[in-house]
Amino acid sequence: MPTVRKDPAIGLIVQIVLLAGLAATVGLGPAGWLVGTAYGATLCLILDRGLRRSGSYALGPADRVTLARALLVGAVTALTGDALAPAAVDRAAPVGMLVALTAVALALDAVDGYVARRTGTASALGARFDMEVDAFLILVLGAAVAPAVGAWVLALGAMRYAFVAAGWVLPWLRRPLPPRYWRKVVAAAQGVLLLVAAAGVLPGPGDALVLAVALALLVESFGRDVGWLWRRRSDRTVPPGAPRRRIRPAAVRPDLVAARD
Repeated sequence: MPTVRKDPAIGLIVQIVLLAGLAATVGLGPAGWLVGTAYGATLCLILDRGLRRSGSYALGPADRVTLARALLVGAVTALTGDALAPAAVDRAAPVGMLVALTAVALALDAVDGYVARRTGTASALGARFDMEVDAFLILVLGAAVAPAVGAWVLALGAMRYAFVAAGWVLPWLRRPLPPRYWRKVVAAAQGVLLLVAAAGVLPGPGDALVLAVALALLVESFGRDVGWLWRRRSDRTVPPGAPRRRIRPAAVRPDLVAARD
């Protein structure tokens, strides 16, 4: 039976240490431990599989920064799961810790891209890893603020996964998209605006307002990409009569958190 590669295994150990740190400082109930451990184990297995499929034995420098972000997201996930558990209705979520972990994770999003460029270690695996971590963070933050703002805010994180699922049924949605800077701006704005809402610093309906703006930007950006793909759904990338080969789905999806440049 093949053993798990070193970096994913270390990541799982660090995730458990982070959870223990949360338990010793702000407190972490059984639900938080369960969610956080499940996240860490899943991350370890998926990352190990990605390394094997890419033929790599270890993560590069930029990928290790992304792994650090992923582990912080795991801590945010544990806190969110703990706060949403039925047994936690009388216990306030540690907003300060959740906001601090999220802020560091968002800040590191610029660091891994910089490291990849400086070291020349950019890879398809690293870009996909980076995007998936950010996409999941948006989903978790939506769940964290949903009790206060409303369930509609879950659409911020769910829209990307709905797009991927739609691509299983409609192959034209899996076509490569041209680079678009506005897509990256909108993607980055999701995490920042969700962080503001999670901090609860805005008066009255301020949180709902900023998240409504975030959702409007996301719908516009997704809509533009879907429209572009729809207009080219009948395009033929292979000339008639030429041998056809399977076209891999594009690594970059609409409105994922910005891939490394």
